[in-house]
Amino acid sequence: MPQLPKSHLRLADLATRKPTVFELVPTADERKAVAAALDIVGIKKLRFSGKLTPQGRQDWTLSAELGATVVQDCVVTLDPVTARIDEAILRSYVADTPEIEASEVEMPEDDTVEALPETLDLAQVMIEALSLALPPYPRVEGADLSQAVFAEPGVTPMSDDEAKPFAGLGALRESLENKDK
Repeated sequence: MPQLPKSHLRLADLATRKPTVFELVPTADERKAVAAALDIVGIKKLRFSGKLTPQGRQDWTLSAELGATVVQDCVVTLDPVTARIDEAILRSYVADTPEIEASEVEMPEDDTVEALPETLDLAQVMIEALSLALPPYPRVEGADLSQAVFAEPGVTPMSDDEAKPFAGLGALRESLENKDK
């Protein structure tokens, strides 16, 4: 993942009586690197601003706003699709999180709670939040995914209806009914 300058905060060095305000506005080259890391066409605008508020002696709460204008490929036509993203981000960094040693775990109800890091990389939080906020299936206006049928040369393609195990029974029933008349 790309690294942005001045995005690392050592939590032990922050004031514990008042919030620490931050704002990240990546340069064009940094946005290009983030777009490449997320495998999207581009990022026209990107801003991540908020505050880190102390909670007790060790814990912290990050509350921020993520604003971005991204360009992705349309899933149907591969034409560029521009989307605006505005997301509220909330994360809690807690010192006393239990160690997980199992190979499989159940997701907790509150997925905003994370283990307290020594250093918080705000750029990584921004990139993670952006990746989760990206439209999963971007489409240009009017793009419609119609039925596609593929087959080797010389072979009649099979449709989805023909691939169903009982698709031919309806035609068989109709032919038997017509035969009886």
